[in-house]
Amino acid sequence: MERKDFTLLKENLTALGYTVNCFETASDAVSYLNAAIDKQTVGFAGSMTLGQMGLYESLSTHNQVFWHLRTPEGKTGDQVRAQAGAAAVYISSVNGISENGEIVNIDGNCNRVASIFYGHKKVYLVVGENKIAKDYESALYRARNIAAPLNAKRLGVKTPCAVKGDRCYDCKSPERICRGLSVLWGKPMTGEFEVLLIHENLGY
Repeated sequence: MERKDFTLLKENLTALGYTVNCFETASDAVSYLNAAIDKQTVGFAGSMTLGQMGLYESLSTHNQVFWHLRTPEGKTGDQVRAQAGAAAVYISSVNGISENGEIVNIDGNCNRVASIFYGHKKVYLVVGENKIAKDYESALYRARNIAAPLNAKRLGVKTPCAVKGDRCYDCKSPERICRGLSVLWGKPMTGEFEVLLIHENLGY
């Protein structure tokens, strides 16, 4: 994939109220987050991007990090999601982001979209350049027809998108993972929001 120019996206996100930082590599972003977040409670969304970066292992050395994909013995996934939802800091990736600055996410349990919207002192959104789309329609298309089928396949559900792996079928399957759609048109009024743009392909 051709390296993307972050200039326009950074300008638009900044105008919408976000703090924006750009990084050459995921490793650079991990170093930055380790310096910025210390002795905090941190909630993680269900994100392949964060896993690919090794961010949980790194931040856990000096923060209390809650991630249902790393559920400790004696805890349930629901308990860890609740702890993540109450953390001071929340970290997620996105399913799609337009060059205009619209941020699109699709969720099943909806804990991720709820936490992005409200309830934390600071939210970090970590974005690989593969998540960037030209406009809102393209970002939404990406979320529905690229990210969602890949996540459904990863989770092993028997939805048409997971079986065929090509697009959203707007199915009525009881195993459907697309239950909630969120769009940020601008930074929410409460809390701090920072977008980290990385010149690597990360996650789905």
